[in-house]
Amino acid sequence: MAEHSSRTAIIAALIGNLCIAATKGFAAAVSGSSAMLSEAVHSVVDTGNEVLLLYGQHRSSLPPDRRHPFGHGRELYFWSFVVALLIFALGAGVSAYEGIIHMMDPEPITKAWVNFTVLGLSFLFEGISWHFGWKSFNQARGAKKFWPAFKSSKDPATFLVLFEDSAALIGIVIAAVATGLSILLEEPWIDGLGSVLIGILLAIVAVLLARESKALLIGEGAAPELTTSIRQIANAEPRVTQVIDVTTSQLAPDQVIANIAIDIEDSLRVPEVEQLIGNLARRISDAHPELFRVFIRPEPAQKVDAFPIASA
Repeated sequence: MAEHSSRTAIIAALIGNLCIAATKGFAAAVSGSSAMLSEAVHSVVDTGNEVLLLYGQHRSSLPPDRRHPFGHGRELYFWSFVVALLIFALGAGVSAYEGIIHMMDPEPITKAWVNFTVLGLSFLFEGISWHFGWKSFNQARGAKKFWPAFKSSKDPATFLVLFEDSAALIGIVIAAVATGLSILLEEPWIDGLGSVLIGILLAIVAVLLARESKALLIGEGAAPELTTSIRQIANAEPRVTQVIDVTTSQLAPDQVIANIAIDIEDSLRVPEVEQLIGNLARRISDAHPELFRVFIRPEPAQKVDAFPIASA
């Protein structure tokens, strides 16, 4: 359900950005606006980013094979990290460069009405795309507040689309204000300043997205609620005397590996231990379908000496 929602948001953003990039590029060519050109570059980059996210979702859904026994889930995290780098390098870099060039050698904006018409339509289309992104993110976060939900999210597609569209909406406002001030004050360099501000905005967004994608890519643990639930299920087994440790690793938004260390009754024979581990693994997997693999190992509990011998 969540994956379908995020895919819908990505496709909506892809269609919107493709149309917007074409109209912004036309407007920049006609009017000579630097801020508009930066916005066109931004939309082109966003269009490519949506394609990469869809490709990442496809690759992450491939089944395990001999070379990838744990599946391809982290491909989504890899391509999400690439998207963040593209926003920084192409979106922010090109916008800032174009703005600095235009500030050094400003050119008056011609046919400004074209700019404002395109910016108005772009804001409308981006707003529709943002609505899909916000709906997908809201569905995934549940009752959590925005920032904690962003930090704990395991599906980068949900927050990448939302952040991209939010940056696009703010960028359109910056471009409109910069164009208006440039014409009103007859200072063409202000239009270039708008491009630099858009570049700074994209750089900030790219850094936030890169940090979250990197954490998932290198192996972030699953939600604490999952670990707590696993402990409760294991502790409910009478022959388990202690749950020593539970570690998890997120492979994909809906794929988790769990490693569980338990101390069991010493009187159990080998066949009974095997039966215990098998039954416990099935109960945990049934309770949490997102668990891709469950590894359970018997391990002696650490004995604490009540009267430690003092060292000389």
